[in-house]
Amino acid sequence: MDIRLGTSGWSYADWVGPFYPEATKQAQYLREYARRLITVEIDSTFYGIPRATTVERWARETPEHFEFSAKFPQSITHGDSLRDAAPEALAFIERMSALGEKLGPLLLQFPYGFKSDASDDLAAFLAKLPPDFKYALEVRHKSWLKEPFFDLLTAHGVALALIDHPWMPKLDRVTADFTYLRWLGDRKAIEKDFSAIRVDRTADLLRWKTIVESIAGDGRTVYGYFNNHYAGHSPASLSMFSEMLGPRKTAR
Repeated sequence: MDIRLGTSGWSYADWVGPFYPEATKQAQYLREYARRLITVEIDSTFYGIPRATTVERWARETPEHFEFSAKFPQSITHGDSLRDAAPEALAFIERMSALGEKLGPLLLQFPYGFKSDASDDLAAFLAKLPPDFKYALEVRHKSWLKEPFFDLLTAHGVALALIDHPWMPKLDRVTADFTYLRWLGDRKAIEKDFSAIRVDRTADLLRWKTIVESIAGDGRTVYGYFNNHYAGHSPASLSMFSEMLGPRKTAR
């Protein structure tokens, strides 16, 4: 089974000791991360298109088969309208393409207020994205969770981001030849101190185990990323889930 697990971001001082070796400097975090895990979701791109030199450094500091997923900038997903967002989206994709084979899925993370009445704008936007990339799409408003939305994603080969989030249902819907999972949790419950597990998520992860094994068993690649807010320390959550799946089913 092709199950690729990582975390949302890597730049956490609280991980020094529990995950990174003692005395690890911030400039060394990515190298240390990539020694242990095979993929990461970049959070910093949410705040803007990264510099070319930054993307080059990410590629340089990671081994050959490492993969980066990345969020589209919030100016695209959280702007006033998707109708004017295509030029910036194309610029972002071009910049990230410098990662070459290390580039994994690109995530459109829409805000809570993004409702299904914007479906025409979303359809027009997706039609403008270059087809030779992997895209995942996350919504946080239940009005989207109907067949026309799933059909739209399927038509464009865009993966519905399956999320573990306090007020969204835990779905298993597949809309592309890969699946994208995000274990998010409640940001208000765990706001700081990401050095250790603070919430027991065993029952939830056992349920996700069944979903992941079913999807991966059908031959689809599964990308999954743990947020610190999910249980308190995302590397430990990842390790727990990986052990549930077993060493033959996942690459850590």
